[in-house]
Amino acid sequence: MIDRAGLAAFLRRRRESLQPEDVGLPRGQRRRTTGLRREEVAALCHMSTDYYARLERERGPQPSEQMIASIAQGLHLSIDERDHLFRLAGHQPPARGAASEHISPGLLRILDRLADTPAEIVTELGETLRQSPMGVALTGDTTHYTGPARSRGYRWFTEPATRALYAPEDHAFLSRMYAAGLRQIATMRGPGSRAARFVDLLLAESEEFRRLWDDHEVGLHPADTKRLVHPELGTLTLNCQTLLDPDQSHRLFVYTAVPGSESYEKLQLLAVIGAQRVGADLPAQASGHA
Repeated sequence: MIDRAGLAAFLRRRRESLQPEDVGLPRGQRRRTTGLRREEVAALCHMSTDYYARLERERGPQPSEQMIASIAQGLHLSIDERDHLFRLAGHQPPARGAASEHISPGLLRILDRLADTPAEIVTELGETLRQSPMGVALTGDTTHYTGPARSRGYRWFTEPATRALYAPEDHAFLSRMYAAGLRQIATMRGPGSRAARFVDLLLAESEEFRRLWDDHEVGLHPADTKRLVHPELGTLTLNCQTLLDPDQSHRLFVYTAVPGSESYEKLQLLAVIGAQRVGADLPAQASGHA
């Protein structure tokens, strides 16, 4: 059963404890609000301000599990705080660990500060959870996929267009790497895991995957330097640094180029291209949903 008073009080306290810079927002001038404004939290949680305000006022219908998960992420809650929020709303908390898609506040804070750098947070199965603006400009929005197609490794073997992002001379190794990586994860997580289901799907759908699966390779790791192909800028040679959240098995990938290199100059152009596209999309954006 929902605890409306407890839910409202917890949301107010968490909102008031956050500062704009904690969530990647500008502070602006003449700010009198303690912490974040309700409209700022609503935008972070992808919902209307009216819907969020009703929760803080102990009104409205019981929020769904999906809505509570969105609020927990928008408020940068820890995993314990997330579970507490679910219980206040009358729901059982989702699973923790590798199956969880709740990003830790630490990873979110780092990503929020990387607005001028391509970066993304992914699960162990290569599902993109969050991208920086420059990350979207580099690879496109990879958070919109649903089902097994959310996994980059799954798309690699089932959607040929996925390979256009990578230099053709790297395709053979990447195929081996994705197959080897999925074998390790499926073995670690065991039968019945999502990784095991992905294996079954790919064995049924991809002849290339079946051939590579029979090789039983493990231990192949991505190179520190990646060659990504942008449709307008061509090939960019980028260094990829990885930060691991061991509790959630999430990885933060940050892409940089050597200063003074051709790829470095292309990243500067990419920032301009990305900003222009965001500006062009703003009038068409929806105002939020409940």
